[in-house]
Amino acid sequence: MDQRMINVGFGNSVVASRILAVVKPKSSPIKKLKDEAREQKKLIDVTEGRKTRSIIILDSNHVILSAVQPETITQRFAPAAQQDPAALAEDSL
Repeated sequence: MDQRMINVGFGNSVVASRILAVVKPKSSPIKKLKDEAREQKKLIDVTEGRKTRSIIILDSNHVILSAVQPETITQRFAPAAQQDPAALAEDSL
């Protein structure tokens, strides 16, 4: 089981294996999901007052609002060697 922590912005992290989806907040079904999570007290806002750029859905039905782009969060799932091609080249020497 993957116990890595994924940074979701402003020093906040989530266990990678708990994340089900990282989506953009624009569609109406996602807005409805966010509103339902707020009503059920399962909404976690880590934007620190900034614009919500991604919504992270956890396996516990919690919904996290993040100011980080979904693409950026998705890239953070990749191992460190895959993110830095220079590090990969140094390892092969």
